[in-house]
Amino acid sequence: MKTALFNERIIQIDQVAREELVSISNQAKQGQMTCPVCGEKVRLYLGIYKQPHFYHYSNTAKECEDQLQAASSIDESAASVEINGFTLPQSRSITADRSAQTGFKEAYEIKTGKEMLDQPKSAVYSNTFLDQLSKNGTALDPKQAEAVCFDEGPLLVLAGAGSGKTRVLTARAAYLIQEKQVRPNQLMLVTFTSKAAAEMKTRLLTFPSMNKSSIGQMVTGTFHSIFFRILSFHERDIWSGDSLLAKEWQKEQILKMAGREMNLDEKDFSYDLALQQISYWKNSLQTPQSASAENDWEKTVKELFRKYEQYKAEKQLFDFDDMLTGCYRLFTENPDLTQRYQERFHHILIDEFQDINTVQYELIKILSAKHKNVFAVGDDDQSIYAFRGSSPHFLLHFEKDYPQANVISLSQNYRSSHEVVSAANEVIKLNKERRLKKMNAQYKSLVSPIAFFPYDEEEEAAMILTDISEKLEGSFKPEDIAILYRTHAGSRAIFEKLAYSSFPFKIDQDAESFYDKFIIKSMLGFLKLSIDEEDQEAVKLILPALFMKNQILQDMKANSILNDMTLLECFAHVKTGYSFQEAKLKKAVPVIRSLKGLSPLRAIEIVEKKLGYSDFIKKRGNEGNKLEKGSDEIKDLKVAAKRFKHISDFLEHADHMRAMNKEIKKQNRTLENAITLSTIHRSKGLEYKAVYILGAVDGSLPHDHALEAYRNGDSLPLEEERRLMYVAMTRAQNSLAISVPQNRRGKRANNSRFLTSLLKRSR
Repeated sequence: MKTALFNERIIQIDQVAREELVSISNQAKQGQMTCPVCGEKVRLYLGIYKQPHFYHYSNTAKECEDQLQAASSIDESAASVEINGFTLPQSRSITADRSAQTGFKEAYEIKTGKEMLDQPKSAVYSNTFLDQLSKNGTALDPKQAEAVCFDEGPLLVLAGAGSGKTRVLTARAAYLIQEKQVRPNQLMLVTFTSKAAAEMKTRLLTFPSMNKSSIGQMVTGTFHSIFFRILSFHERDIWSGDSLLAKEWQKEQILKMAGREMNLDEKDFSYDLALQQISYWKNSLQTPQSASAENDWEKTVKELFRKYEQYKAEKQLFDFDDMLTGCYRLFTENPDLTQRYQERFHHILIDEFQDINTVQYELIKILSAKHKNVFAVGDDDQSIYAFRGSSPHFLLHFEKDYPQANVISLSQNYRSSHEVVSAANEVIKLNKERRLKKMNAQYKSLVSPIAFFPYDEEEEAAMILTDISEKLEGSFKPEDIAILYRTHAGSRAIFEKLAYSSFPFKIDQDAESFYDKFIIKSMLGFLKLSIDEEDQEAVKLILPALFMKNQILQDMKANSILNDMTLLECFAHVKTGYSFQEAKLKKAVPVIRSLKGLSPLRAIEIVEKKLGYSDFIKKRGNEGNKLEKGSDEIKDLKVAAKRFKHISDFLEHADHMRAMNKEIKKQNRTLENAITLSTIHRSKGLEYKAVYILGAVDGSLPHDHALEAYRNGDSLPLEEERRLMYVAMTRAQNSLAISVPQNRRGKRANNSRFLTSLLKRSR
């Protein structure tokens, strides 16, 4: 049904400007839309697979459709139309400017060619161990069996997405113990997460003749846990757990103390990013003296790095990165000790080898120098952690350090459908820095991956929620569904949509509320002060944007009492010693006061232009270095503000979203059957029946920083972004929907270049 009645006006859905659809959908949900024929309330369908249309709460009444179609032939010049006793005023649409119509772009089914499925037969087992394994229900395909039964020397196992790498790693460990009679304490199994280590131990217990005693003797765990055990055993006084800086805030506090010595403003400088850069340097075996600083910001961080290390040394503290660099120092300075460990570990098995960094790789080289039995399992197509020093380089050039190495490729994907695997293959094959390989699926699906084209972030969220609702009415459970995005900023709209729904969902623990970001809170401070001129918290929030110190608030409060004026009015009387700044503060009073009667969007625009907020963002020292820039955050805020007519409603919404963010995080611990909202990075290693990928446009995926690097001649960041897309796609077992918004942050967007070949094939 294309027609509905709203405030005695006819809405013809195919004549409505596209950007109005979400607003109409919300009004319909509030019961403000009715059928022009029967008078019943109707809703607007805004989903992925069908054109937008109105529908009755119950089944669509066919007689209503018939009467509306008959009425559509009436001359548009008529003043009114009578339908079934209703006299309705004739109207073109609720949008006066029909030239603004954009139309609804239908979703594309991503076609994947005519590749045949490759379903390998089970391996023909030639030893007792594998025969027992098969009888026990752990069947291996020929390539998996070849890797598990590999004899001696270094082996690189290219384990593509869904290829059963955990099965191969654990079976290999069991094989060495049971078939090769390797003593368990001579075997090291290294993972990247404690969860993965625990999972492998549990899996090992299911294998024939394996028991807790044997597994307990193996050296298993993460890089950090294994090498910390070595350090604490040999240098117990230095490496006591009491001296560990285990929390991010502890490290940040040390940096902030150093920053104050360097006159850095805590609110303006991104200390979290500085810690990330310092960690990158340390994992690359760079010291404060040798670290390479490429710009002014990195030079500042390098000095912070020096002070940070100096403080830790004075207080005898260490962080997680020191566990690796400390063990590297221990081995390089104590050759006799190193030799003992080299003789002890006959076999080293490494999971997620594509994520290894310099210090981890060097430690493995040291320990494997005698026996050379390195069993490295990884996939260069899933290397996505360059920001912390990881690089696919070590996997790509494995044979240079291990000339006798063999390579086995596990090319069977046991997770995803043929349609998903083929689409992912089409994306990743365009990377140049990769080992040539192709994944093959084991089954076909009734549904193909799709690309859909929402108008913007708000419509993207609305369409996905509609599709989720349909899935949950069918055979899907909430836990079967994941919504993935490049950065936390990309989740703002979908989080808000889910927060107002009844669907259970969970988010990353480190996902900060959009409205808690410094730039956002500061901008909202101007809006809050316009409504309440005595709001002290609002004054505190806007002081940095007016280039004033927080201490000035005490003087303003005293002035407010002595001269009987509001805190807002006190800005006009602040003395800074600079006439230009005092003039600006006087100007701010009427400007802020004028915001009260405006829409939130218009108010934000005025603060940007008339109060110099855009200049404030540009002058922040780290604006050019952040993945999520302050200027982009304001663009996101404008998109969110468009839905609200009154500032008070928008501020109430922001407060509600902050509270919801905290509540959802609390529920994460106990909520099992829930929709997952996650960055692509956090989703690695996981799988879901249905996956939605948000924001597949240039600037989002691939990210702006990678496009900028590419324009400057560096293609590696862009290749990592393509790997991120590949990882996101291969999380889907069966249903994959990729969102390609036509607008992003208020501007026209270009389809992600990663999808170009897929979309061409699908037209």
